[in-house]
Amino acid sequence: MGGEVKIWNPVEIAEQARNDYASQIFPSLLTIDPSLSLPQMTPLVINLCKDMFKAWSKFDDSCFKVEQISGGITNMLLKVTVKKGDSINEIITIRLYGPNTEYIIDRHRELQAIKYITAAGFGAKWLGIFGNGIVQSFINAHTLTPSASVLKFDDGEKQKTYETVSFKELHEEIHDLQVLCDRLKSPVLFSHNDLLSGNIMINHEEDALYLIDYEYASYNYRGFDIGNHFAEYAGFECDYSLYPNMNEQYHFFRHYLQPDRPHEVPENDLKTLYVEANIYALASHLFWSLWGLIQAKMSPIDFDYLDYFFLRYKEYKRKKEKHVSMALSYLSECRNE
Repeated sequence: MGGEVKIWNPVEIAEQARNDYASQIFPSLLTIDPSLSLPQMTPLVINLCKDMFKAWSKFDDSCFKVEQISGGITNMLLKVTVKKGDSINEIITIRLYGPNTEYIIDRHRELQAIKYITAAGFGAKWLGIFGNGIVQSFINAHTLTPSASVLKFDDGEKQKTYETVSFKELHEEIHDLQVLCDRLKSPVLFSHNDLLSGNIMINHEEDALYLIDYEYASYNYRGFDIGNHFAEYAGFECDYSLYPNMNEQYHFFRHYLQPDRPHEVPENDLKTLYVEANIYALASHLFWSLWGLIQAKMSPIDFDYLDYFFLRYKEYKRKKEKHVSMALSYLSECRNE
């Protein structure tokens, strides 16, 4: 359907999930071309729903309402409302993976994360899988948004711009930063790794907060997950005047380390996490800079990924001296204690 290449065999994945997860995951072999317009895509989405959920197979097409959910520059998110009676509706979310994203995201690892995250009661429930996407329950909440969240880009001469990137310099920066990060010995934890505002949903009426989109979730250094989160305060426009200051970071650390008694967190623990987070924020800039380069070549989505590379890399260079100096001073103090 639409010439899409399947990322996996949905039937095999669903069978494995049933064995490992003790829950029924509905499969479909169908794929949907994400380049289609919503009106073109709607009948294909309805057909997918009927094929995946057999209880809906005899429903009239008029019982289905398909809407695109805003947000996301890697995938397309669709909200499908199914009218089952006069006042009974069921709502699901279809995550349609962007073309070539499997070159950047390990989709099989993502499913492993979703399986355990769902079992632990976090995020949306995994319901189904198809040729190039998954189906999850709908979360009744809205994502957070940075105060500067809209970008306008010029196409430019991408190849000429791309050739100005020094990969030798990038390699040296990555190596030097890795050596310094290793010295900090940040604990390794299961991490989200992409906590930008669009992946945080909140329902004020229920006082509930949800973390969504676990594409990049894996074990990682504590400092990276927190530092990356702080870097995302800047939004897609990369307005780094929004990066949290020391007092704001300490407030976060207190509630992160000891939510029941935040004001009892030792000063040394706050300082340790402050150094970790800000050094790993540099690593975050390098990671997403390179992500932007790859996406600029692989992704058909209308987003100036190449410009995003330069925005993140420029901020890395701007903050490097200050944060590296702080980390070296901290390590020297620890050695002398």
